[in-house]
Order: sequence, then C-alpha cells, then structure tokens
Amino acid sequence: MKTVILIPARYASTRYPGKPLAELTLPSGEKKSLIRLSWEAANRVKGVDEIHVVTDDDRIRDHAEGFGASVIMTSPEAENGTARCAEALDKGHVEADLVVNLQGDAPLTPEWFVEDLIAAMKQDPEAQVATPVLQCDALTYGHFTEDRKEGRVGGTTAVFDAKGRALYFSKEVLPYIDPGKVPEHDIPVYHHVGVYAYRPAALRAYTSWPISQLEVLEGLEQLRFLVNDTTVRCVVVEGRGRVFWELNNPEDVDRINSVLKEL
Repeated sequence: MKTVILIPARYASTRYPGKPLAELTLPSGEKKSLIRLSWEAANRVKGVDEIHVVTDDDRIRDHAEGFGASVIMTSPEAENGTARCAEALDKGHVEADLVVNLQGDAPLTPEWFVEDLIAAMKQDPEAQVATPVLQCDALTYGHFTEDRKEGRVGGTTAVFDAKGRALYFSKEVLPYIDPGKVPEHDIPVYHHVGVYAYRPAALRAYTSWPISQLEVLEGLEQLRFLVNDTTVRCVVVEGRGRVFWELNNPEDVDRINSVLKEL
C-alpha cells in the first residue's frame, strides 16, 4: 500500500501568524523552525513512500526547500489542512493508496503515532478516515483546563464509542469532569492528535461537501466527515512517557521547548 505523508502549512494563521516559521530551541541550543521539526518527524516514520510540504506561501516554500523538503504549492483558497491535502493530490500528481496528513504544527508527534495509524488503516479496509487519540496524563489535562480558564483555545479532545468510532471532537474539554473529582490516574479525556489518514476517495469527497455549521463553530475540519456520515476511526496510541502537545498559541512555545529539553 503506497503511503504518502503531506504536511499542510499556511502562514496566515488567525491565532498565530507565521506559525510554521516559528523557531523552537533544541537542547543543544540549535534553533529549528516548526515546519522543519514537523518534516523531520515525518521522516522518522517507517513505511512511507513520499513526504511533501503543502503550502500556498512563498516564504514557507523557500524555507522548506532550503532544508531539503519537497514542496507542493496549492491555492490560498484551501480553507484548512484537509482541503489543502485534497488539492495537493491533483496539483502534485500524487498517487497513493493512503494519504497521511501530518499537520505542520505538531513537531512532538512521535513516529509510532503515525505508524500505528497506518497499521490500523491497513487492518481495516473499510475505514475511510482515521486519526490518533492519546489518553491525557495529569500534565496534559492541566494544560487543557489552564487554557480554557485563560480563554485560550488549546488542544482538541475526542469522544468515541466502544468500537473506536468518533462521536465528536471539540476544543472544549470533553467529557466534563467535576474539578473536585478529577482522578490522579486514568483520566477519561482523550487528546486528539493532529494527524489524519485518508483513502484518496474520502479525501476528494471532503471537498465536494459544504462547510458544516459545527465545523465553523468549533474550527475543526474533521467534523465535516462526521456531519456527512463518514466514519472517523479513533486509534488509541501510547505516549510511552513522551509528553505530546501542539503549537496552537504563542504560549505553547515554552511548553514545547521544555519537552524538547527532556527528550
């Protein structure tokens, strides 16, 4: 099964303009951009045939080509990463049995998250879309609740059924837990990891559907699949002691730098 990783990256982020080019500090003191670290994370994934950065911005293209990445240019009209990946299939003449969307704001994504996702899609030929979820530890749950108290939109949570089929995704912390009853361990909140695997047919169908109200309200592209009765499988992955967090706001830079120093 030919597998291609696409890394969508746009400069004009509402919450964090220029985010893909934001620099993070490695333990050695070396600085690398968010998009470069995401590309390097993609290159650690086994069983991948091609990797492309997908963008509409010349600054990101020039920077990515500068560190050796293949780049596919798309139009500024792509409303989110999934739509940008769909456009890249045709503009980049990408032929694949499975397309992985590794978003360019997740440099801490361990390679086994993506490998487990690819394996799940291989084992379930009926699955059209899949995405990883990670059970929150106390630190990550604390980041979620802190962001909400401060009025920041942080990470995304996922709720799914007993068969792993997504019921809902939200930027609120779901399910709600009474602050006085949060368990020390086995917290029943799952952090949605910003990676998707699609069959090409599902990816192309996505752009034929209208934008849904839930997608607009939450700002979450994957809700369009749920609204259009397409099953999104949540694949539970293991952190293996690694703290995972995405760069959603400028405040997240320090959080990610602290994790990089511990690796």
